[in-house]
Amino acid sequence: MEHQHEGHDHRHHDHQHHEPGHGGAGGVSWATAARATLHCLTGCAIGEVLGMVIGTALGWGNVPTMVLAIVLAFFFGYALTLRGILAAGVGLRTAVRVALAADTLSIAVMELIDNGVIALWPGAMDAHLSDPLFWIVLAIALAAAFVITTPVNKWMIGRGKGHAVVHQYHH
Repeated sequence: MEHQHEGHDHRHHDHQHHEPGHGGAGGVSWATAARATLHCLTGCAIGEVLGMVIGTALGWGNVPTMVLAIVLAFFFGYALTLRGILAAGVGLRTAVRVALAADTLSIAVMELIDNGVIALWPGAMDAHLSDPLFWIVLAIALAAAFVITTPVNKWMIGRGKGHAVVHQYHH
């Protein structure tokens, strides 16, 4: 029995080893949570801008363009995580499951905040890509999404969920 207990302790420390202090959300640094959030934010920003460019180029209205931007934000958010997991030599099916588990809540919160800010900002929904208002509001919306999503990621990583799952594959 003693030997099994030691093995369990070793695995527990492996998951937490890159953070000072162990256990709970307190063991996760804000820097780790911010890095995980920035990772998601990068994918979301790529998807958002690409969705707006495609929707605008096709002459779509606000709603279909926003739906496309959200779909692409999820796609690129997952794709960036998948790239890192696949690079660690994990099979595609496992990598997809890990990416979905790691990023779904983070991207959903980010998109809710981001699109909420854009939808509620006077004139932002009708601003074109050539309009400085579009880029200013997008920057503010992404910044707000980052600030609100970072504590969500800190909480999830502290419980072994979200990007904590991804970090197992970055050794």
